[in-house]
Amino acid sequence: MARKKKSVPGINSSSTADIAFMLLIFFLITTSMDTDRGLARRLPPPPENQEQKQDDIIVKERNVLAVKLNKDDQLMVNGEVGFDIKQLRAKAKEFIANPNDDPNMPEKHKKNIPMFGEVMITEKHVISVQNDVGTSYNAYIQVQNELVAAYNELRNELANSKFGKDYAECSEDEKKAINEYYPQKISEAEPKKYGGK
Repeated sequence: MARKKKSVPGINSSSTADIAFMLLIFFLITTSMDTDRGLARRLPPPPENQEQKQDDIIVKERNVLAVKLNKDDQLMVNGEVGFDIKQLRAKAKEFIANPNDDPNMPEKHKKNIPMFGEVMITEKHVISVQNDVGTSYNAYIQVQNELVAAYNELRNELANSKFGKDYAECSEDEKKAINEYYPQKISEAEPKKYGGK
């Protein structure tokens, strides 16, 4: 007597695409994304007096630290080619503070700052950063980190000498006064293509 073969019922796969789509949406919604990555830069406020003198608008050459990165991630600081990234922080600190009132570095002028009184500061200094379109993101971030670290170290040193504590432990008023003493002025120019194809 011959046995009949049982037919195996087929699997209904019509809803597989729907399930895959719902899983995709679920993972997109529940996955955390780093939305706070990037560089925090605050634009300077617009000038209060629109009819400023032309002399005030022109930035003196001594007040600018020009930092450039080429497509090969080579650093140039104020025309000095082959500058080492490890030296950038110290160079920026010296430029920002101008401790010896060097005539080739930012000019100092008197300013009355709360908690400090009348002090000589280099408020008109600017660090100008420009990179090539071929510059790697890693080199760009390293330069930014060194420049921001220069400001952070100067502010921390000032907080320790004036208030006897680190900048992070200072009150909001103390931090505001320190920031006024060492205002962060990093200007980023549009990337350019320096030669090559």
